[in-house]
Amino acid sequence: MILVVGDIIVDEFVLGDVSRISPEAPVPVVHVERIDRRLGGSANVVRNLHAIETHSAMFGLVGDDEPGRWVMDSLAELDSDASGVVVKQNQRPTAIKTRVIARHQQLVRYDREWVQPASEESRLAIHERLLAHLDAADAVILSDYGKGVLSEQVLTDLIPLLAGRIVTVDPKPQHTAAYRGATAITPNLIEAAAMCGMQPENTDAQAEEMARKLHGDLNLSYVLITRSEKGMTLFDGDDCHHIPTAARDVFDVTGAGDTVIAVFTACLARGDDALSAARYANLAAGVVVGKVGTATASWAEINAHA
Repeated sequence: MILVVGDIIVDEFVLGDVSRISPEAPVPVVHVERIDRRLGGSANVVRNLHAIETHSAMFGLVGDDEPGRWVMDSLAELDSDASGVVVKQNQRPTAIKTRVIARHQQLVRYDREWVQPASEESRLAIHERLLAHLDAADAVILSDYGKGVLSEQVLTDLIPLLAGRIVTVDPKPQHTAAYRGATAITPNLIEAAAMCGMQPENTDAQAEEMARKLHGDLNLSYVLITRSEKGMTLFDGDDCHHIPTAARDVFDVTGAGDTVIAVFTACLARGDDALSAARYANLAAGVVVGKVGTATASWAEINAHA
């Protein structure tokens, strides 16, 4: 079982077509054809684990509202243990990101969320429920979307308690120092540059420099930097590996980082070496960016993409 801790988000997609410009303002008029909802944020990591037949348990926050109930029902459909999800009954709503898409192009995104650290009561509840699941855990994924579940205090308290286990982090630059002692982090190029105080150039040389710096500064086993069209760079403590992109067509990069950390962690948990795990994660990312919206990749799709 892999435990997933982080910020739960509902990804909403308003899909339609555009045939004219509004007479009221120079904006396209979207004729809505359908509205889709998908688990997003850290819950999309759970979706990706389910797609590769890996059991998970989810830890985070939702509101006592209709989107929150939809999240809980959706996790149940994935057979994910949602007992670690705290339902917040006052003020804090379930986070929703709504994207308006026409002809495979995202026109606008609007967010409804409460970006504040979790209350002490919620933090303690998540912490206690997580500790109760540790004996069954093969690995722990910390999916940090910067919405308040994984505050710096939570991270600095939690990571030492997970010593001896595989702990991977999808990071946010503002919490860089708090990731010290994790097994691996999987930042994208922009995040890695911010964490190192650099301007992103997307060269192999800079990617290696950043990976080595983060590895040493944070006492990590592995650093995996995702670099869009340049693929990925993995530093495993000895060697730096530049892995070319596996993407054939790119329609939507939404949630690709969730796919990467899910597949990378699942492979480490089953005993793969870091380079093999990174290559599988790269193939999986190549699958999901070829789909519209928050997507997943099955093992059959990953192997077919090789």
